[in-house]
Amino acid sequence: MHSIWTAWWYNPTFWSIFCGWMLAQVTKMICFFVRVRKIDFGFLVSTGGMPSAHSSLAAALCTSVAIRMGTADPLFAVTLAFAAIVMFDAQSVRRAAGQQARVLNKMLDELFKTHRFSHEHLAELLGHTEVEVFLGLLMGIMVALLVHAVALGV
Repeated sequence: MHSIWTAWWYNPTFWSIFCGWMLAQVTKMICFFVRVRKIDFGFLVSTGGMPSAHSSLAAALCTSVAIRMGTADPLFAVTLAFAAIVMFDAQSVRRAAGQQARVLNKMLDELFKTHRFSHEHLAELLGHTEVEVFLGLLMGIMVALLVHAVALGV
């Protein structure tokens, strides 16, 4: 009987998801380094930015299920719906929350010019542009195809 760790270790769907997410997060860190010439490991766990790690993860999951189970399988429909919701949320709801945080931070800055309070900014980089979501989608698909090609020895 295999342990859960052994099952995950040999599961191309798990590796597709993990590698899709990790590659997107590392890409964010590299993009930041190219822009600012500073390494910030916080990008390995951050939200927002180029590309969308959530979109990459969801696309890798959906692609992996399509490869392993086929597109006629009900699980593919579930993962496709999940990916669509994740990508819609990333580029609309979370992006709007980031824009609201930016406005609130400006209001707080103005308030704190005249009053003395403890001052903590809200996170502004929460969501993604359509391009960031699309590139995350492409990254997830490519990673899943690569992981499955390696797993199958192609």
